[in-house]
Amino acid sequence: MPLLEPDPDALRPGTAREPAPDRVTDGSSGGTPEPLRGELTALLGADKVLWKISDLVRYASDASPYRFLPRVVLVPEDLDDVSAILSYAHGKGRDVVFRAAGTSLNGQAQGEDILVDVRRHWTGVEVLDDGARARIGPGTTVMRANATLARYGRLLGPDPASAIACTVGGVVANNASGMTAGTTRNSYRTLASLTFVLPGGTVVDTAGPAADEELARAEPELCAGLMELKAEIEADEQLTARIRAKYTIKNTNGYRLDAFLDGATPVEILRGLMVGSEGTFGFISEVVFDTLPLDRRVSSALLFFPSLTAAAAAVPGFNEAGAIAVELMDGNTLRASVSVPGVPADWAALPRGTTALLVEFRAADEAGQEAFERAADAVVAGLDLVVPAASVTNAFTRDAGTIAGYWKARKAFVTAVGGSRPSGTTLITEDFAVPPARLADACEALLELQARHGFDAAVAGHAAHGNLHFLLAFDAAKPADVERYDAFMQEFCALVVDRFDGSLKAEHATGRNIAPFLEREWGPRATELMWRTKQVIDPAGVLAPRIVLDRDPRAHLRGLKTIPKVEAVADPCIECGFCEPTCPSEDLTTTPRQRIVLRREMMRQADGSPVEAGLLDAYGYDAVDTCAGDSTCKLACPVGIDTGAMMKGFRHRRHTPREERIAALTAKNFRVVEASARLAVGAADTVGERVGDGPLQAVTRLARRAVRPDLVPEWLPQLPGAAARRLPRTTRVGASAVYYPACVNRIFAGPKEKQTPGLSLAEAVVAVSGRAGKPVWIPEDVAGTCCATIWHSKGYDAGNRIMANRIVEAAWGWTAGGTLPLVVDASSCTLGIAEEVVPYLSEDNRALHRELTVVDSLVWAAEELLPRLTVFRTAGSAVLHPTCSMEHLGDVGQLRALAEACAKEVVVPDDAGCCAFAGDRGMLHKELTDSATAKEAAEVDRRPYDAYLSANRMCEIGMERATGHPYRSALIELEHATRPTVR
Repeated sequence: MPLLEPDPDALRPGTAREPAPDRVTDGSSGGTPEPLRGELTALLGADKVLWKISDLVRYASDASPYRFLPRVVLVPEDLDDVSAILSYAHGKGRDVVFRAAGTSLNGQAQGEDILVDVRRHWTGVEVLDDGARARIGPGTTVMRANATLARYGRLLGPDPASAIACTVGGVVANNASGMTAGTTRNSYRTLASLTFVLPGGTVVDTAGPAADEELARAEPELCAGLMELKAEIEADEQLTARIRAKYTIKNTNGYRLDAFLDGATPVEILRGLMVGSEGTFGFISEVVFDTLPLDRRVSSALLFFPSLTAAAAAVPGFNEAGAIAVELMDGNTLRASVSVPGVPADWAALPRGTTALLVEFRAADEAGQEAFERAADAVVAGLDLVVPAASVTNAFTRDAGTIAGYWKARKAFVTAVGGSRPSGTTLITEDFAVPPARLADACEALLELQARHGFDAAVAGHAAHGNLHFLLAFDAAKPADVERYDAFMQEFCALVVDRFDGSLKAEHATGRNIAPFLEREWGPRATELMWRTKQVIDPAGVLAPRIVLDRDPRAHLRGLKTIPKVEAVADPCIECGFCEPTCPSEDLTTTPRQRIVLRREMMRQADGSPVEAGLLDAYGYDAVDTCAGDSTCKLACPVGIDTGAMMKGFRHRRHTPREERIAALTAKNFRVVEASARLAVGAADTVGERVGDGPLQAVTRLARRAVRPDLVPEWLPQLPGAAARRLPRTTRVGASAVYYPACVNRIFAGPKEKQTPGLSLAEAVVAVSGRAGKPVWIPEDVAGTCCATIWHSKGYDAGNRIMANRIVEAAWGWTAGGTLPLVVDASSCTLGIAEEVVPYLSEDNRALHRELTVVDSLVWAAEELLPRLTVFRTAGSAVLHPTCSMEHLGDVGQLRALAEACAKEVVVPDDAGCCAFAGDRGMLHKELTDSATAKEAAEVDRRPYDAYLSANRMCEIGMERATGHPYRSALIELEHATRPTVR
């Protein structure tokens, strides 16, 4: 064991608590039992079998209010693996549930036996027919697929609000739709073909010319059973009419019985049945979509009405005018949304009955947009709109920023209501549909029902399609609260079915909470046909039992998860999973959601239980050490949770007092530390050139084993040599800005300086600024200062506080009390000085900080220098790596602007994300950067580029390690492009 290995008990909750009723029992503390674990390891290989208790717990939760602990989690790589798993399950009488993103809202992604992760190895987008179609892996997110299709002016029809995280396979399996899909653009209507594996292991490609013949040979009983059901349904005119009527509005409750009417052969029937089957009929391994035009000309308005009735009455007019989306928000939703940044504060005082419609039109060209706007204006002219707040305009706009603000307000429904729910309560997100003409009545009835059962009354939804959403929050640990939820659901289902003849699930699919009410909506005849369909396709009942069909009338109350209170920063988490695709450690260890899920399970446990011990033992590496701390999870989270901040807090808790003192000492003496680091890098570089990198790697690896991997960096061959000891000479007189070279650029050289003479980043910034007539001044005493991120990222609070206050005081003096801007040449350092130091400043220094103008060098160059420069030469192509700090600062656009000035073609990879080098974390845990950059690197390496650009030295090193190409700052490229003569 390393000398300074942290004590897992440092992260023990240590709070007085009663064990939760739904805690994982002590008997599961050993993880997957034998012989299950051994048999599956022999079948698939050890790396595809996740068996530790921490693995099982982190997969036990999804975005739903349910929680079921799997016996084992499998990570198959190909169809052979999937077939082997299904064959094993058949032979052993076991159950299998497939899980991709885990964004399902009704427990569809949870299993109690074998859970199969089909996200990690099942991604990819192949564009067909110049974008008219696309072949997509089921683990690909909708946003990722649309990013590729956008280059062809196309997009997918389904547009769920969870597009950032939900996968194409899950969208098809649930027939998820979204704000614009309605009943015509959903998966059922836009799917060209799909490939799937049936429970018996048969692989079916519905596009295959001989698909029906092959299926008949492999599964004759299945084919006969499907055709028998088809004949029976078609012979019943009343049932046929009922089925057709049910799909005139959005409906994802139960199986798509219209597949028997729309399909002529078993393969065609299966193609329809797979859509919305929620993983109960087979594994979808590939889909081919017919894509839709991406109409880029957008006009939107947020229109305010005095009542729900008035707003609902306006919906048909906008539908007839061609609106692509008409979204409704009631008064309670609007008022609650003011807690979300960017939403007008004056909405808090909106009158009780106020309701808003977000109306959007999209066109392919100017003429089409103008025609839509004329039609919209005609509708608006006949409405009695209100102006209940100064921020209300009731006008259509083309401004992209304003439109984005409208959608932010609309999406604040879950953010505001879900994020502000009482601590310890479980959140349920429900949706249903009624005929659009009954929308107003349904809204009023729902609000009355919510209030009568003691739930916060609020409603929003896709008004154009009669599809409404609402939230329920209750404490699943309290039997009375569970019974209150049950009473609400009984009345709700009766209301939707009996009064409105609606759909109990419009787009979220049946799932565990509506399965007991399926017959209430469809009646005994249709429901029995669904049971028979399941029996024909999956006679052994291997796949996803109790997720669509369940005869237990109280099944919706089984497995409800408690939400124990955890650290304040994470307590609002609704476990939606939106954070996961942005997380650098997603494919290595854990995600932000899983870090919180694991913490919550610790809080469910009795102090010192075997399960708690097992979770703590794994948490240090899986959660804390391999968190990049980039906080991009905060950007994706609908309630703004910064799990990275929580992990930094845990790092602090693991430090001994001695470690904190040493960290503070390095901050106090950073001038010496900086000089020593530069000398060490230079010496190591010299050794590496003479004897190779092997000895350096061997020495550092030994030190890591002896001391602690999280304290001793590993030498990497991609590390550059030392930077020049002296910075460029500048003068304060006439300076337009103070230039602060980050310490990383004062220690490490640029990518080419080891081999050939060239400008350093500091020299490039000075040169290009002077060339633009905006000279900068580098203070003589920058050595020994830092943005404090070194200490902040590692949770060294004392050192962080010392350096945070030092840099602000120094910057105040350098900039003459904030008179000049402070230009910082590393995006992470800009973020550190501009935002992250603030909580650690003294009151006096907070006042000084408010007077500072901290400018990232990208912004300085793009907005202040580029308009004053002449470009003399351009590269043919450039690929960019936007850093996570750029995402936080919002200056990715400036990086692109600089690159477009320097290169004829500029590419941002669709899979670009945080490289996880994170200062020195890529040297402490290189496996983290390897995993985080794998997809982006694969995309970059598909073709050569003339320039590889970013704006943070350590991220550039990380990307060079991943791709083998020398990344450098976009400012160095700008200096080269605008230099009158090339030296």
